[in-house]
Amino acid sequence: MNFFSKTLAGFYVWVAITASSVSGLAQAATLYDDLGQEAGISHIVDETVQQILIDSRIKDGFKETNMKRLASLLKEQFCVLADGPCKYSGDDMKIVHEKLGITSAQFNALAEDLQLAMEKCAVPFTVQNKLIARLAPMKRDIVTVK
Repeated sequence: MNFFSKTLAGFYVWVAITASSVSGLAQAATLYDDLGQEAGISHIVDETVQQILIDSRIKDGFKETNMKRLASLLKEQFCVLADGPCKYSGDDMKIVHEKLGITSAQFNALAEDLQLAMEKCAVPFTVQNKLIARLAPMKRDIVTVK
């Protein structure tokens, strides 16, 4: 192997190492990862459901709700919104909520319950904000009483 071949081979090794390092940096964690993936999201939703059931502002609105099914759908929805590998199997949010008469105060109460649950699950504040920001646009489909 001559000098040029050795230099070229060294250059290729350097390019391969650099490219692999850069691609590792480019693959930033997703919100799904930041939330703890499936297990983390499951814990957050389970805590949220517990908060809902003790929240005097909204618990009566869930009397007729199958809470196990709701928790399952929330887990799917959070996973999808967080760029996880899930599929949401629930119905359209607007259709589901259109006859429920949900107010902004009720929507906000549930959002507060979610934040309390995330605090209990030690989700960093910045990660909480990212999830809330992705959920916030749903308010226009859920709140029907102005």
